[in-house]
Amino acid sequence: MSRITRLLMVLTAAALLLAACTPTPAAVSGGPVTLTVMTHDSFAISAELVTQFEQAHNATLVFVPSGDTGAALNRAILSKEAPQADVFYGVDNTFLARALQAGIFEPYASPLLTDIPTSFQLDSENRALPVDYGDVCLNYDRAYFEDHNLPIPQTLADLAAPEYAGLLVIENPATSSPGLAFLMATIANFTEERYIDFWSDLRANGVVVVNDWETAYYTNFSGSSGRGPQPLVVSYNSSPAAEYIFADPPVDEPPTGSITAPLACYRQIEFVGILAGTQQRALAEQFVDFMLSVPFQEDVPEQMFVFPVNPNAKLPEAFERFAPPAAQPATLDPALVAENRDRWIEEWTQTVLR
Repeated sequence: MSRITRLLMVLTAAALLLAACTPTPAAVSGGPVTLTVMTHDSFAISAELVTQFEQAHNATLVFVPSGDTGAALNRAILSKEAPQADVFYGVDNTFLARALQAGIFEPYASPLLTDIPTSFQLDSENRALPVDYGDVCLNYDRAYFEDHNLPIPQTLADLAAPEYAGLLVIENPATSSPGLAFLMATIANFTEERYIDFWSDLRANGVVVVNDWETAYYTNFSGSSGRGPQPLVVSYNSSPAAEYIFADPPVDEPPTGSITAPLACYRQIEFVGILAGTQQRALAEQFVDFMLSVPFQEDVPEQMFVFPVNPNAKLPEAFERFAPPAAQPATLDPALVAENRDRWIEEWTQTVLR
């Protein structure tokens, strides 16, 4: 065997060994990477969108419902030293300051933020990015007010008038997100100095308090079940659109309406953030971008009955017709809410329930 032949054999063997040790493109990419997303229990997304994201990013999405907004945030905070997820969705502006103070999020300035109005961007450091919003409003039973020839109240102050005695059901702000939002609306309307006087008047006027939205809307409210005793309920401005969409048999218009007069609704904005310590930072960024993109934004109205923050997203016809956003919603600074929320709830409890 010549020296040249022996050299060629050695080089060939080396090349084969190198090829065996070098990962193929499939081995480099591996199987799908799992991204875990912690959410509140009301989160919903179309299965087709989940599949599209997973296929586009070679990923598996795992959603972890963790209770209502407050409970889910508590879980994220308590586990921040050993995060149970990569992304957290669902903290709203009534809990935003608490989430930021707890340091559970990593900043991420998504390029899609340029499409989002600055009025929704409440965190200047981009730790929590806005995804959707909804207005907590008074909903009314159209038939009741027509049958009783009673004017629909247009301001929160109207609710204390004698003609509305016993007609309003609300949710306890200590146990319900819309109940808390309505409490915030009364503080924005009447100021910290006078809001308790308003609640004293409501109590004297027979306001009914239940623990959760489901009981208020489906048991007490006459506009949905047709059997409840109260024709006024604290709900969402999107509720009439839901009544229209799910009506069986179909209806020409929903049996309910929302009162969206100036300062009569409280605006809730929901946010997404990348949890500090994630091992999937790049994929988490892609998921945040996905939530701000038009396909996801157009999915949220009929999935979660909230409004997209991206103005490029088209609303469903039912929302256009029956769910106008409040033109002048009530709002409070998230830091003010974080500082005073517990005290306000205790003051409300002492006034209304004891």
